[in-house]
Amino acid sequence: MDAEQIRQLDPLLREYLARFDDCFARGDTRAHLPVYIRGQLSNLDRKSVEPMALEAGVSVRTLQEFLSQHQWDENRMRIRLQEIVGEQPAVHQAIGIIDETSCVKKGDKTPGVQRQYLGCIGKQENGIVTVHLGLSTGDFHCLVDGDLFLPEAWDQDRERCRRAGIPDEVVYRPKTDIALELYDRAKHNGLRFEWLTFDEWYGSKPPFLRALDAREQKFVGETHKDFVAWIDPPRITHRPYRRGGRGRGRRTPRLVSGSPKAQTLEQLAKSHPALRDQPWETWRIKDGEKGPIVWNVKHVLIWAKDEEHLPTKQYHLLVCNNPLTGETKYFLSNAPPNTSVKQLLQVAFSRWSIERCFEDQKGEVGLTHWEGRVWIGLKRHLILTSVSYLFLATACQQLRKKKSRPDGLPDPCGDQRHRAILVAG
Repeated sequence: MDAEQIRQLDPLLREYLARFDDCFARGDTRAHLPVYIRGQLSNLDRKSVEPMALEAGVSVRTLQEFLSQHQWDENRMRIRLQEIVGEQPAVHQAIGIIDETSCVKKGDKTPGVQRQYLGCIGKQENGIVTVHLGLSTGDFHCLVDGDLFLPEAWDQDRERCRRAGIPDEVVYRPKTDIALELYDRAKHNGLRFEWLTFDEWYGSKPPFLRALDAREQKFVGETHKDFVAWIDPPRITHRPYRRGGRGRGRRTPRLVSGSPKAQTLEQLAKSHPALRDQPWETWRIKDGEKGPIVWNVKHVLIWAKDEEHLPTKQYHLLVCNNPLTGETKYFLSNAPPNTSVKQLLQVAFSRWSIERCFEDQKGEVGLTHWEGRVWIGLKRHLILTSVSYLFLATACQQLRKKKSRPDGLPDPCGDQRHRAILVAG
C-alpha cells in the first residue's frame, strides 16, 4: 500500500493497534509499534528496520532497540493476535495448516542459520527455517504463530547460542515437536480447529500422527508413498509368549505367527485388489491459471502401525493421481469412517492458503526482510509480521462488504480461480 491508502485506513489501523496497548508498560515503547506496522504495510521495496525508520523519520537505532532490547511482552501480543483471529466469522469451522518456510541468509550470526535444505529455493543453502501454524476459514486466512527451527549444531554450541541471545531453555526440537507446541499454544489461547492439514514431511511421521490422535484432533495430511500399513489387518494374539518354550509367559499383544507384513502405500495401490481394481473417480479440485485442475482419486480404509507395530488405528487413505503430470499424492485421515471423500479432499487440498500467506507476508509485509542477529528480535519480528498481515486480512474483509474487491490491497484469498471447487467428474 502507498501512503495515501494507509491514510484512508488510518482510523481502522489505530483502532486495531490499540488492542495491543497492554503489551507495553511504557508509552514511549508503545509508540514504536505503529511505526513498525506502518513500515511493513508501506510500499517500500525493503522492509527491514533501516528503510522503515528512515521513511518514518525516526532513529534507526531506536527502532532496532525496540525490536531487540526494549522491554515489552511479545507473548501477550501473540495471545491477543490469536484472540482477534478467534473472533472471525465461522472460525469454529477453521482448518489449521502446519507448514514451514525459509529464507537465505549470509554469514553465521543470524540465529539458527546454517547450510540446510531451504524450500524457498529447493536446495541446500545457507539460511534459516521457521515452522508456522496457519488458519483458514471461508474467505479468510492468516498465520497465527511461528517459531524458529534451531538446528542440532546450534544446540550443541551453547556459547554460540548465548552470543545470539538464545536462552538455554531454547534447544533443538524436531519440526514436528515445534508444530505440536504451536498447536497446543493456539488451543490454549482459545482457537479450535475442525481440521488440521500438513504436507508429507509431517504426515510421514507416525509419532506426530499419534500425537494428534491423542489430542482428538481430526486431520487430513499428505504422507509419503513409503508409509506402511495394512488394508486387511492381521490378527493379534494375547496368548502368553514363552521364549524358547520355557519360563513364565508374557502377555504382550503381538501379531499371530505368519501374519502378512505391512506394505507401503505404493505397494498397496499397485497390488491390493481393494485399490488396484477400484475404478478412478475424477474430481475437479479447483481452477488454475491454465484451466481446471483435476485429480483421479481412489479411497480405502487402512490400518496403520502403532508404537508396538500393531494394527490398532484405522485411517482413511486417498490415492490421488494427476492425469496430466502423472504425479501421485497419498493422504491419510483419522476422520470417522463415514466421512465423505469430498470432505476429505476439501481439507487435503486446502494447503494453498498457507502458501498464499507466505507469499503475501514475504512480498507485502517483509517476513524475510529481518536482518538482526538476536533471537528475541526474530521472535518479535515473526509476531509483528503476523499482526501486520492480520490487519490486511481483516481490512480486506470489511472492505469486501462495500465492493467486490478492494483496490490496492492484496486479496487474502488469492485469485478466486485458485479456490477449491470439488466437483466429481
